[in-house]
Amino acid sequence: MSQYFEIHAQNPQLRLLKQATDIVKNGGIVVYPTDSSYAIGCGLTNNTSLERIRKIRRLSANHLFAIICKDLSELSNYSNVTNTHYRLIRRHTPGPFTFILKASRDVPRRVVGTKRREIGLRIPDCRIVMCLLAELNEPILSTSLVLPDTDEVLVEPQKMRQLLEHEVDVILDGGVIGEGQTTLVNLTQDVPVIARQGIGKLLV
Repeated sequence: MSQYFEIHAQNPQLRLLKQATDIVKNGGIVVYPTDSSYAIGCGLTNNTSLERIRKIRRLSANHLFAIICKDLSELSNYSNVTNTHYRLIRRHTPGPFTFILKASRDVPRRVVGTKRREIGLRIPDCRIVMCLLAELNEPILSTSLVLPDTDEVLVEPQKMRQLLEHEVDVILDGGVIGEGQTTLVNLTQDVPVIARQGIGKLLV
């Protein structure tokens, strides 16, 4: 059965976040709030947890996961971008955007899939996530919390607890969040392309 922590949105309880961090570091799966919706994630290097998330969401091996980072200083670890694209990312982060980038060789194949070398990059404008990442001291590999056979993102933490308490290891309840999904921006070519319009408004 998963741990369930009610986290204050503006003043997250450090004690609870430390417990959540320990769970993730030990291979656990976390459900957590962002600035757009709830997400499900795990440690970047934990293959077993990644496969568990794929099973929970029934995802293919080529599903695009996002690397959730605390700031842009981590960008060069996972992708090389042009100066123009870097300025665009900087202008829109933190915020409700996921940027599709060409993955560097340091990103494991199990993360980028078998048919492409791409990865999502996300820096949410959410204090709970930022505090969690600071405690973890590494990014989270993540995807939106959309369960199989539906396009609807879960918004109520108690509902998540009911459905997932035997599937995930810790749920961070940051309140009801139903803003919608991120705007997905493809930066693998010279010209940015909006692959999915979400709640973020792209300024170019």
